[in-house]
Amino acid sequence: MNLESVLFYVFAAVSVAASIFVVSSKSPVISALSLIVNFASLAGVYLTLYAQFIAVVQVIVYAGAIMVLFLFVIMLIKPESDLGILHGHKPFKLLTITVGLIVLAQLIFIIVSGKPSTTLTGNSASVEIGTVEKIGWELMTNYLLPFEAIGFLLLAASIGAMVLAKKKFE
Repeated sequence: MNLESVLFYVFAAVSVAASIFVVSSKSPVISALSLIVNFASLAGVYLTLYAQFIAVVQVIVYAGAIMVLFLFVIMLIKPESDLGILHGHKPFKLLTITVGLIVLAQLIFIIVSGKPSTTLTGNSASVEIGTVEKIGWELMTNYLLPFEAIGFLLLAASIGAMVLAKKKFE
């Protein structure tokens, strides 16, 4: 079993565990943070499958923008039960500090010792599959009709939502 397979299974297991925490947690903040872990592990799964573009979009759009909105809404509803999440839970607090320090050490190691790669590792044809150019080429040649149909469907849904919202607030 090679490293890619091991990483795939590790990321998949983390994703499943995080998704279980999302639906089973009574705290909305813990659920939202578990969802961020789920999004990050899915990005790792995409990277092991050579879908670099989808992995980056997963992190930027979902773990970044969407989860910021979720956390903003959660903070607006002011969950009083989450005021002391780490208060009185010393093992959980130590675990979060340890994980944070490990991630910080990894980032420092990457910044200090990182060098650009001069050669590609793995199958270069499979590395090309997840690039922006390849995705754009496929969307605009082989899947143009479904791509345009989804665009019209989203436009119709947006117009319908605006009409329903306007009727509700009149």
